[in-house]
Amino acid sequence: MENILDIYKRPYDARFPVVCMDELNKQLVSETRQPLPVQPGAPARYDYEYRREGVANAFILFEPLGNWRTLKIYAQRTHREWAWVVKDLVDVHYPHAERITLVLDHLNTHVGASLYKVFAPAEARRLLDKLDLQYTPTHGSWLNMAEIEFSVFSRQCLTARIGDCSTFQGVATRWSNARNRSGATVVWHFTTDDARIRLKSLYPAILS
Repeated sequence: MENILDIYKRPYDARFPVVCMDELNKQLVSETRQPLPVQPGAPARYDYEYRREGVANAFILFEPLGNWRTLKIYAQRTHREWAWVVKDLVDVHYPHAERITLVLDHLNTHVGASLYKVFAPAEARRLLDKLDLQYTPTHGSWLNMAEIEFSVFSRQCLTARIGDCSTFQGVATRWSNARNRSGATVVWHFTTDDARIRLKSLYPAILS
């Protein structure tokens, strides 16, 4: 925990960005009847019935000090999807960074071995050499600021029905672009000193 909190205290440095990653599952559902839009004197109306269309997985990459985030939607959640998100992180979004600190949780696909399952060994090694993987503690995923961004995204965009991955990606892209343009970010205040006071029960007791 203290490693993550110390990382969040670092000043902004474009050569060594701190990026938070998280994943979210979304049940895809489509309409069985065409909804009726808002009309003068009448609210929008839609049928309570819907059709299940499977589940999609959303990845978010969020750099708090850069006021930047992006989302990628996939139909599956395997080591392959994670590996391609990491490759985009390194080669597309931060090609000039010397090393990227990536804050993420302990999901079984979030490991360097996933890169070796998808890419040739030399390529997997190249990607790993650009990354400093920092994992949140077990039951401590709240330390990942990407969860806060997903909470905002869910409240603002995921109350409506979404029937397919293409529509989901469009919703996610419009939201992230608008949020990037507005300069929205997360200002983290919880520090190591706070943790040692408020979460002292989690620290080992020294008995004299």
